[in-house]
Amino acid sequence: MTPISAVRTALVALAALAASALPALAQEGLEDLGTFKDWQARSYNEGGKLVCTMFSVPQSSEGDYTKRGEVYVFVTHRPAHNRTDEVSINIGYTFKKGAPVNVVISGTTFELFSDRSTAWTRDSKSDRALVRAMRAGAEMIVQGISSRGTRTTDTFSLSGFTAAHNAVSNACKVR
Repeated sequence: MTPISAVRTALVALAALAASALPALAQEGLEDLGTFKDWQARSYNEGGKLVCTMFSVPQSSEGDYTKRGEVYVFVTHRPAHNRTDEVSINIGYTFKKGAPVNVVISGTTFELFSDRSTAWTRDSKSDRALVRAMRAGAEMIVQGISSRGTRTTDTFSLSGFTAAHNAVSNACKVR
């Protein structure tokens, strides 16, 4: 290996290391607010602003797929932006464009919209209604369709949701 190619290799390795550290830097001051049965709660600073989030993974996943990424549901508070209860679902694949994502809790269906691999409610009023249902329910079923037409069903436990929600709400009070 020539000295120039050795330097290039070292620079590429350094760039890769720096890129992998960016998410950690973006979430400086990460604080564990606790694990509450099937839910975890955290707070961190994002651009100098406090953010609190809670998340869970599905208890079961169904669908005729061979490859799929991580699946999470999040509820996030951003007090600096006067925002609470932002619900998002990272599904682990790219959603079919324009296809709704259905969330079913205790017989009530909430329709979310998707962009790439994430689904959201349409507005803060819908976020609040979904969080109320999550606090009262036992399980949440998420139904989506991938860009390849694969239908999936993920079932999340809501055990511990209320305690985790209380923890992030106390840590990130909105004005």
